[in-house]
Amino acid sequence: QVQLVESGGGLVQAGGSLRLSCAASGRTFSSYGMGWFRQASGKQREFVATITGSGSGTYYADPVKGRFTISRDNAKNTVYLRMNSLKPEDTAVYYCAATLDGLGWGMFSRRNEYAYWGQGTQVTVSS
Repeated sequence: QVQLVESGGGLVQAGGSLRLSCAASGRTFSSYGMGWFRQASGKQREFVATITGSGSGTYYADPVKGRFTISRDNAKNTVYLRMNSLKPEDTAVYYCAATLDGLGWGMFSRRNEYAYWGQGTQVTVSS
């Protein structure tokens, strides 16, 4: 079992930056791939970024490519999402997620490839 707790959301002006953190419980954090998803009001939850268990591989959704950076510190059981050049359309609740057991080797963008989810943190970007 993995429990995830996000933090770092808030209100920021367009063009600003935020760093989200996701702290995970458990002793096998490095065996899980991790991902960030977001859900804007009235829309479906969508993929943002993913990172392999070792941190050697990352993959991003096109709308955030070049602006967001996912990283992880396995010694601290934490995954991060650095968000730069934020736009109003980035406004959403951001969720971190851990993959199904045994999928730490890859990068995954589908919701059903993730077994564990945090409670979400709100990011609001004003214009």
